[in-house]
Amino acid sequence: MPNLVKIRVPGNHLMTPLLGQHDELLQLVRDAHPAASIHVRGNEISIEGDESQPASSVFEELVLLLEQGNRVDDEIVRRTIDMVRADERPSQVFGATILKAPSGRTIRPKSAGQKSYAEAIRTNIITFGIGPAGTGKTWLAVALAVEALLSKQVKRIVLTRPAVEAGERLGFLPGDLMAKVDPYLRPLYDALHDMFDAETAEKLFDRTTVEVAPLAFMRGRTLNDSFIILDEAQNTTPEQMKMFLTRVGFGSKAVVTGDVTQTDVPGGRSGLRDIEAILGKIDGIGFCRLSRRDIVRHRIVQDIVDAYERDSEKSGRNV
Repeated sequence: MPNLVKIRVPGNHLMTPLLGQHDELLQLVRDAHPAASIHVRGNEISIEGDESQPASSVFEELVLLLEQGNRVDDEIVRRTIDMVRADERPSQVFGATILKAPSGRTIRPKSAGQKSYAEAIRTNIITFGIGPAGTGKTWLAVALAVEALLSKQVKRIVLTRPAVEAGERLGFLPGDLMAKVDPYLRPLYDALHDMFDAETAEKLFDRTTVEVAPLAFMRGRTLNDSFIILDEAQNTTPEQMKMFLTRVGFGSKAVVTGDVTQTDVPGGRSGLRDIEAILGKIDGIGFCRLSRRDIVRHRIVQDIVDAYERDSEKSGRNV
C-alpha cells in the first residue's frame, strides 16, 4: 500500500475537537489534499496517497495544539494547512502567548509572521512593522505595550497617529482639536479596550498612564520610560518620521506600523517608504515585514489584498 501513514490520536476525547462535531474539520483537510485518501477508525487516522505526508503533518500539528489546550476551529485548520505547506510549525506559533490581558483574553500569534513580529518588538528598542491591512500590526503592538506596562518595564503607553486631513476637511468637524482628530485615533482606543475592561481603561486615560494623541503633539517632547506606538506611519512625511524617532528617550521602546501601499500623505513623500535603507544598519532597530499570509481578518480580506497586488503588478501602479 503506497505512501500509507497511520496516526494514532492519544485519546478518544480528542477525536471530536480534532475532526469537528460533524466531521467538518476533517472535510477541510480532505478538500485541501485531494491526492490523499483519509479514513478514520476509532482514534486511528489512516492516510494514503501522494499527499499523505502533508496531510498527516496537518493532523499531527492539530493534535499537538489540542494537547496544549488550544481550541481548534475552521480558521485554525485552514491556517495549519497553509503553514504546513510553508514548512512552518503551527504548534510552535499558536501555542505561544503574547499577553494574558486583564480583560481575560489570552492573546496569541496567529501566524509565523506575527510571532516573528512580537519577538522583534521584545528584542529591539525601535521596531518597524510593515505590511497590509489585517495583519495585526497595531493590535499586537498594543498587546506588547500592555505587557510592558503590567510588568513595569515602562511607566506609560503613548499611542499616536498622523492626522493626514488636519487641514480643510477636518476643520468642518465640530469641537476642539482633540474632537476633530478623534476619528483618526479611534482604532488605537479600540485596540486598548480589547486588552482592558472599560473601567480600567478609563482610569488609565485619566491618570495619563495611557496617552492617545495626534503625531503633531509629539513635537518638542522627550519620552522616557514609555512604550510608544506610531500607527499609520506611511502617512508621515520624512521630517515627521525623524521628529517622532528622536522623541524616544531612556528606558523607552517604540513600534512604528504602516502599509507603504496605502500612502495618503500629500505628494506621496512617505517617511516610511525608504526608512530601512536609512536606518537598517543601526543596532537596536528591527524591521519586520508582514505579508498577505499574516492577514487574520475574514478570509475575504486576504483575497482582496491578493487581487489588488495582482492589479498593481499588471498596471505598474500602487493602489
